[in-house]
Amino acid sequence: MTETFHADRRMLESLVCPVTHAPLAYDAERRELVSRAAGLAFPIRGGIPIMLVDEARRLD
Repeated sequence: MTETFHADRRMLESLVCPVTHAPLAYDAERRELVSRAAGLAFPIRGGIPIMLVDEARRLD
């Protein structure tokens, strides 16, 4: 099953990193929202961004 994150521009612009409040970038390949400022990638599961630090992947 392919999971797709559908969001309009306004929704993406309103999402920010819960740690730094910096903008997020969408990584379509990994299905994540990436905070370069915090060094974290937040997963998208079932089309819903999981904006919990405990669920985030640390960037290398």
